[in-house]
Amino acid sequence: MKPVIRLSVSEAAKMFGISQRTVRRAIQSGDVTYVVVQGRYKINFESLLRWSQRTTTVKNKRDNQGIGQYVDQWKISGKLYSPNPQSLGEEED
Repeated sequence: MKPVIRLSVSEAAKMFGISQRTVRRAIQSGDVTYVVVQGRYKINFESLLRWSQRTTTVKNKRDNQGIGQYVDQWKISGKLYSPNPQSLGEEED
């Protein structure tokens, strides 16, 4: 069972570089899954990420102002296999 990551409305807005109002609209339209904890929305991070990939405006803001601006540092370009299976130390029998 994998752990579920949940964010508040303000955390989601900061992380994705969008307004809290945009996050609340996604909640009201049913685009993201959430639970209410002590009267506050806790949004499922996985559904938030899927929603941001489907919505062009949110995707652009996520990539330019939100967490996506740091992802380019993690990407490996020009590699056939990433990571290289030989570098993982897997032995063939």
